[in-house]
Amino acid sequence: MEDDGRYNFEMETANGIEMAESGSHGLEGAINSAGSFSYTAPDGSDIHLQYVADENGFQPQGDHLPVAPEFPHPIPQFVLDQIAFAAEEDARKSRGEVSRSYGTPYDD
Repeated sequence: MEDDGRYNFEMETANGIEMAESGSHGLEGAINSAGSFSYTAPDGSDIHLQYVADENGFQPQGDHLPVAPEFPHPIPQFVLDQIAFAAEEDARKSRGEVSRSYGTPYDD
């Protein structure tokens, strides 16, 4: 560790796990760090992960991590129907009409 708070380290365990990390002061006294680790998974596959941790949170990268579907993805019809229903309700409200689908009951 340096006098100004910067640090770095590397290590390797007897069973082949390797890790390295370095860090320095970030915004508002936080520590920004970046590093990597690797090991052999129980199924025999090699796992390699690199990461950054800073004011934007922990940001891992690795081929073994799941990937979210690309956006924009198709929006299900029931969601589109609900959006349209909400828009109709908003239009009725702006015209001063009372909703009969939800809200406070009233007499006919």
